Amino acid sequence: MTDEQPSGGDLVRRHAWPTRLWHWLNAVTVTVLLMSGLMIFNAHPRLYWGHYGADARGHPDPAWLDLAHVNGGIPFPGWITIPSYYSLADARLWHFAFAWVLVTALTLYLLWSLLRGHLRRDLAPRLAELHPAHLWHHIMEHARLRFPTGAAALHYNVLQKLAYGSVLFVLLPVVILTGLTMSPALDAGWPWLVELFGGRQSARSIHFLCAAGLVLFFLVHIVMVVLAGPINEVRSMLTGWYRLPRDQEVQP
Repeated sequence: MTDEQPSGGDLVRRHAWPTRLWHWLNAVTVTVLLMSGLMIFNAHPRLYWGHYGADARGHPDPAWLDLAHVNGGIPFPGWITIPSYYSLADARLWHFAFAWVLVTALTLYLLWSLLRGHLRRDLAPRLAELHPAHLWHHIMEHARLRFPTGAAALHYNVLQKLAYGSVLFVLLPVVILTGLTMSPALDAGWPWLVELFGGRQSARSIHFLCAAGLVLFFLVHIVMVVLAGPINEVRSMLTGWYRLPRDQEVQP
């Protein structure tokens, strides 16, 4: 046994297999949910706040987002929706089926992360990391495209922790709960869900906004992977093995 810390250039184990499995399963699941959700949105491309929306008798609520006049009332083209042809029924089948996959996978991953200490050890930011000076330092480092090297690259920085935490504990749970709120059957059994989000139409709007947040996270994540070295990053998420980046001054 040795206490020697790994250094730049070393090949090390980075991600456990449950993390890798959940990562790729979640990527496929969320993609299908987003694409089928866009087809569902095409059926009524307006968003409202409150309980009733366009169904309010005699006094329909104003839409805060109205895409009904875009592309003949079908704002999202077939190449980005599931199915690629207009079908609200089929889109709902895809959406509901993969929603259960999302719920099951997220629950199992969070339980594993909690039992193995992954949440506390790797994802929970320390109090010192939340200091404004510390946060600003990492924001500027990312803006300058300066990424951790050597052993420091084994650990998530505070911006990664906050980003992953927002997905795990805010965006995905709220997407799931607002999705449940839009189900009439569940509304009958759990009426508190409707009140929690201020009405079914508000839940639909929040559902849409959280989905947009997931898309934004995905785009930033892909950009960071490309900038940090896509081969090394993807290999670590496929096999678990990651080559620590060398310090800038010692790179050949």
